[in-house]
Amino acid sequence: MRDLLTILAVVATASPAFATGLEIDVAGAANGTVVIDLFEDVAPEHVEQITSLAEAGAYDGVVFHRVIDGFMAQTGDVQYGRAGSDLARAGTGGSDRPDLPAEFSDRPFDRGAVGMARSADPNSANSQFFIMFAPAPHLNGQYTVVGAVTEGMDVIDAIERGQGPNGAVTDNPDVMESVRVTE
Repeated sequence: MRDLLTILAVVATASPAFATGLEIDVAGAANGTVVIDLFEDVAPEHVEQITSLAEAGAYDGVVFHRVIDGFMAQTGDVQYGRAGSDLARAGTGGSDRPDLPAEFSDRPFDRGAVGMARSADPNSANSQFFIMFAPAPHLNGQYTVVGAVTEGMDVIDAIERGQGPNGAVTDNPDVMESVRVTE
């Protein structure tokens, strides 16, 4: 019996834990699928919020409304960021879920990092998130890192850049056609 327990303990520690992630089908100037590994151990409340919204289909049809070359691509405004709607307020909305308290960590904002967008209040993240084109160490410890792109950075790199104020994409923004939760 003792040998069986030892074997089971070794198998349990050797087997990789199933991580939660997202698959995002992007269409527009960029076309393809982006795979994101979500950091449940680093930002559990933010990961729960994102996955709940994704499972409900809230992110399907939401545009990348703010894209700054050499910095990041922002999306996730499920209230005002729907493709085909008036996008004048895109980036100012959230969801019907409550805002989240910050979950800062020592995870850096490197290329491919996924962070939660927020207002000046650190505890105001809701549904919007951004994906880094390049490292941005000035964001470290200031915004919640929720994950990292593991496949599809070429798709992120091809997203239409904003020409409007503060990187606003005013004409034909790329869209998250479908967002799926994976395990």
